[in-house]
Order: sequence, then structure tokens, then C-alpha cells
Amino acid sequence: MGELPLDINIQEPRWDQSTFLGRARHFFTVTDPRNLLLSGAQLEASRNIVQNYRQLGTAYVSATTGAVATALGLKSLTKHLPPLVGRFVPFAAVAAANCINIPLMRQRELQVGIPVADEAGQRLGYSVTAAKQGIFQVVISRICMAIPAMAIPPLIMDTLEKKDFLKRRPWLGAPLQVGLVGFCLVFATPLCCALFPQKSSIHISNLEPELRAQIHEQNPSVEVVYYNKGL
Repeated sequence: MGELPLDINIQEPRWDQSTFLGRARHFFTVTDPRNLLLSGAQLEASRNIVQNYRQLGTAYVSATTGAVATALGLKSLTKHLPPLVGRFVPFAAVAAANCINIPLMRQRELQVGIPVADEAGQRLGYSVTAAKQGIFQVVISRICMAIPAMAIPPLIMDTLEKKDFLKRRPWLGAPLQVGLVGFCLVFATPLCCALFPQKSSIHISNLEPELRAQIHEQNPSVEVVYYNKGL
């Protein structure tokens, strides 16, 4: 095995994030299911190395409450609809919940903004507009992430449950469905996380007037600023 490079930056992905393939490779690594085989001590040590911030307790409670309320509300609306329609309630609930959860979990960013920097990484200030754009991108990624896992298995299960094989073995229904969902997520999670560059950009003309004036004063040549969109 060759020697490991000494100039690794754990704050940046290993592959080129300006390409879909590079982003996909990065998120396949991040969501590697082999991490389940690691011990609690190993996971905790890794978390301490790369952790940059903590979730806010109030935002977490609000997000969870919103998600549960959305799921229950949608379930009640589909009681009298065909069974196949009812199978898609989880997807609709997850999609709606993501629209609630993510902004709530990142509400502080919507209040004070997120750091924006020039191409060299020099911080130029904080932008609420960039935060809104980043959160929107994350919401889209999360909804797309749920489509394969919550749209494909219902169709397959609806077909299989009409077959004699599954009718004679109804106990196979639950593990089979869980397996289908897990298989879809193994691929959907990294691929959908890679839809947008982690280091996203925004033109300076779209920033808040105060921040735009501040950046022009500091560095008049800057036309585009960059920010971390989050996950």
C-alpha cells in the first residue's frame, strides 16, 4: 500500500465537486453502508474530528412535530382512495416533511445567513440569500432521494402481493419491502446528494445590497461568491 498523502484537507471532498461524477463518488463514500460495521468508539472518534456544528434542540423538536403532523394528515386524506394510492402516502409525507424539516433545522441560517467566500476561500461576509438558495437545493435533493425508495417498492409490492407466492407467505412482505427500500437508498442517497455542487456559487448581483456593497468595497473584482450548501 502506498503512503498516504500528508496534505489531506478533511474540510473538502477528495474528488472534483464541479462534476456530477466527482460529487457522486464523494457521497458514495459518505453514505458507505460498511460504516455500520464500525464500533461505537470508532464512529465517535470520527464524528469528533469532522463535526463542525450541532443541531439546535428547539429546531429538532419543531421539525419532528411538523413531519409527524404532515404524515398523519396525508394518511387521513387517503383512507377512501384505492390501496395503490395509499402506498404513496409515505413518499408524499417525506417530501412535505423535508420542506418543513430542513428550513426549521437551519432556521438560524435564514436569520443570520451563511458564510460566503471568494474563489480562494477568503470569507467575505454572511448572506441570507445564499442560505435560502442552499436550503432550496438541499430540499430538492432530499425529495429526489426519496423518489426511488418510496415510489418503486410500492409498485413492486402491489404486483407481488397479487401473486400466489406471496399470498402463501405473507410474512415475507415486510422484510421484502424493507430490503427494496434499502437497496434503492444505497444508490439514491449519494446520487441525489451529488445533484448540486457542495461548494455552490451565487452571482454578487443576487446578494443583499449591504453585503454587495461591502464586497465591492473590499474587492471590486469579485463577481461570484461561493458557499457550502449543506446536506
